[in-house]
Amino acid sequence: MNNWFTVKVKYTKQLDNGQFKRVSEPYLLAALTFTDAEARIYEELGNVIRGEFNVVGIARTEIHDIFAYDDADYWYKVKITYEAPTEDEEKGRKVSQNFLVAAHSVKDAYERIKESLSGLMVDYQIPSIAISAIVDIFPYYDDSEPKITVPVIEKEVVHTPSGRGQVFSASGSDIDDEEDLVDKDVDSSELEDEYTDEE
Repeated sequence: MNNWFTVKVKYTKQLDNGQFKRVSEPYLLAALTFTDAEARIYEELGNVIRGEFNVVGIARTEIHDIFAYDDADYWYKVKITYEAPTEDEEKGRKVSQNFLVAAHSVKDAYERIKESLSGLMVDYQIPSIAISAIVDIFPYYDDSEPKITVPVIEKEVVHTPSGRGQVFSASGSDIDDEEDLVDKDVDSSELEDEYTDEE
């Protein structure tokens, strides 16, 4: 399972006016462990930052989902709260979740989070929206895992809101059980491993 980590990197940055300044900037990335997070940040920023840079801090960060849009440069941290039902108590327990959304302003972040969470089946409140210092986000991509291909079925085109961005989840909680990926009507004896030797 992957987690989100905030990694602070210190380096000498050239400003717009041509001067050089020592800065410390936070980046968010998905990794397995603290060691993995440190290795990944050197890999991701090695070709981006000129000269040397040092990792000065790594902290696990509780982010439920990230809604990325290509047209915005700023990240806003949005906190939502809702009541989750419990078996023991009549009143549900209060749950808080943090999201990051790319937006132009607080109002834009509010509208985008409302659109992104429109399918949520509980009533929720948004107690805070604040601009984040995060410079960039690096989701986790594992090339060693086999990719699941889904056949394309032609169907009627449904209009979706324009400008909808990507959603990054580190934990992979969208798939609860691997059995959901297997067609229940297919006999397991009919399935073949494409990686077996054909000699």
